[in-house]
Amino acid sequence: MNRAAYASEPARSRGRRFLEDESAHRSCFQRDRDRIIHCSAFRRLKHKTQVFVEHEGDFYRTRLTHTIEVAQVARTISGALGLNSELTEAVALAHDLGHTPFGHTGEDALAALMAPFGGFDHNAQAIKIVTSLERHYADFDGLNLTWESLEGIAKHNGPVVGTLPFALEDYDADHSLELGTYASAEAQVAALSDDIAYNNHDLHDGLRAGLFSEADIAELPIIGDAYAEVDSRYPSLDAYRRRHEALRRVFGVMVSDVIDTSRAVLHNSGVGSVEDVRGLSAPVIQFSPDVWRALKQIRAFLFERMYRAPSVMKKRAEVTCVVEDLFPLFMAEPDLLPRRWQGDVEAVLADDVQLARLVSDYISGMTDRFALQEHARLVAGS
Repeated sequence: MNRAAYASEPARSRGRRFLEDESAHRSCFQRDRDRIIHCSAFRRLKHKTQVFVEHEGDFYRTRLTHTIEVAQVARTISGALGLNSELTEAVALAHDLGHTPFGHTGEDALAALMAPFGGFDHNAQAIKIVTSLERHYADFDGLNLTWESLEGIAKHNGPVVGTLPFALEDYDADHSLELGTYASAEAQVAALSDDIAYNNHDLHDGLRAGLFSEADIAELPIIGDAYAEVDSRYPSLDAYRRRHEALRRVFGVMVSDVIDTSRAVLHNSGVGSVEDVRGLSAPVIQFSPDVWRALKQIRAFLFERMYRAPSVMKKRAEVTCVVEDLFPLFMAEPDLLPRRWQGDVEAVLADDVQLARLVSDYISGMTDRFALQEHARLVAGS
């Protein structure tokens, strides 16, 4: 495949922290993608919240279905720009591995509890998962991903500066990911694909949940034009198909805008290598100003009408209590952690900070349903 000069090429990868023989059938980035798909943390995304708690309805997105949608968008954009779709997909599939149960609600609760012990950040936790917490291979902890995949996971949202999350700081001290620079264009594609995916599927899920109506969202930029186009072309379409046709057009506008805008930015920037991309002072993967303004309006609408809807806030309060109850319980009685964690517990018992970080690793890895089951067993039933 002919790729652009600024694409990440497997042959020029900076390699893995632990030396391995190369695969005879897969590039190093394909191998990263496959290891991510097969890891335990990826499977657990199936039962982790996107917006609605996982068991509230079979039709709502979970963290896993969200991740798959992000990867699909990322492959499309990456291919259109002549980038390495394998690396883009690997970063997209791994970008949410560090999320807690109960989505951002769980993360907020755990971050508050961990404030005295170095805090909690889901991007940093994803690095910890793929570099140490996954323990399946004989020769190393973690997945031993390429430097490029690790870089993309750590800083797909841009340079990481200032006070670093401890999990990221600890790893970077031994294996620098050059946190002060932008990541590859492939990683930047994964980041904007995340924005596209969640804005679109949250509109779908919010409509299905009855948190707002199609008349409400038709007042928003891009969306109103999409509904008008569908009504003009299909005047007798049933409500469900009308919704799908309109929102897929919204999706298409966002994807096309990123491709067209980024192609122009890449051309005008004069970058000729992936290192040139890292050396710039701004991202090369962007929305146009008009679409970015529209997205901010859509986000503001979703924040008010969906993420802060009374029914969602009620559930947020309930699941926050679950995390707030489990954390001090495991700190006081670490023997309640599973048997395979006890070797790690014994190593940190004398250090409250390290014990808290171990408890945080355990809780953040829980699925929604397991956290609720453990809370019912250990707290509610006591």
